[in-house]
Amino acid sequence: MKFENKLTQGKILKRYKRFLADIELPDGEVITAHTANTGSMKTCWEPGWTVACSFHDNPKRKLKYSLEMTNNGKTWIGINTSLPNKMAKTSIESGEIPELDGYEKVRPEVKVGKSRIDLKLEGHSNEPDCFVEIKNVTLWSEGNRALFPDAVSERGQKHLKELMEIKESGLRACMLYIVQRSDVNSFSPADEIDPKYGELLREAKNKGVEILCYLYKVTPEQIFLDKKLEVIL
Repeated sequence: MKFENKLTQGKILKRYKRFLADIELPDGEVITAHTANTGSMKTCWEPGWTVACSFHDNPKRKLKYSLEMTNNGKTWIGINTSLPNKMAKTSIESGEIPELDGYEKVRPEVKVGKSRIDLKLEGHSNEPDCFVEIKNVTLWSEGNRALFPDAVSERGQKHLKELMEIKESGLRACMLYIVQRSDVNSFSPADEIDPKYGELLREAKNKGVEILCYLYKVTPEQIFLDKKLEVIL
C-alpha cells in the first residue's frame, strides 16, 4: 500500500482523549491530528518521538491531519487501525499469504450472527469458505515479541468465540494478526494484559481455528508485507 501524498513528519507532544494527538511540525507550528486507534498505544509513542501524518484537505473534516505512524528510533510503527483490513485484503488477493490463496472472491465486512467478520473468502476449488478476522498488532515486549491486545479487549474475545463457532459449523476460520513494526520476531497473546483473550486464543487453536501472523514493513512512503512471524502460544 502506497500513500497517495507525501506524509508530513513532526514530533509528537501528547496523545489524549484517545483519538487526538498534538504534533509539532518542523516550522514550530503545533497541530492536532486525528488518531485512528482505540487501543492504549503502549510502546508506540513517547513525547518527542518522530511521527508521520497524512493531510486531508476536506472541508467536512474538523481535523486536517491524521496520525499514521510513529518512530522509536529503530523502526516505524503503523498505528492507524483503519488500514490493516485493506492491507490484508490486498495481500490475500495478490497471493502473498499462501495459507489463504486460491479463493475467487474476497468479501469485506460479512455479517455473521449479530456481528461482522472482517473478510469472507469464497470459491476455492478444494477448501470450504473461510472467515478471517484481522487484528492490528503494535505492542512490543521483552525478547522482541509482538503482543496483542494492548488493553483488555472484550470485542476481541467475542471475535474468537465467533471464529470457533464458524469452525464448528464446518467452514474455515482464521485469526490473522498484522504486525506493523519491524523490531519483533515472533507473536504471542498479551496474557498479562488480557488473560481471558489468551485463554480463548489457545482454545480456538485447539478447536481448529487457524492462527496466522504476518509482519508488514512500515515506511512513510508505503506499507508492504515483509514476512511471516512465528506464533508462540
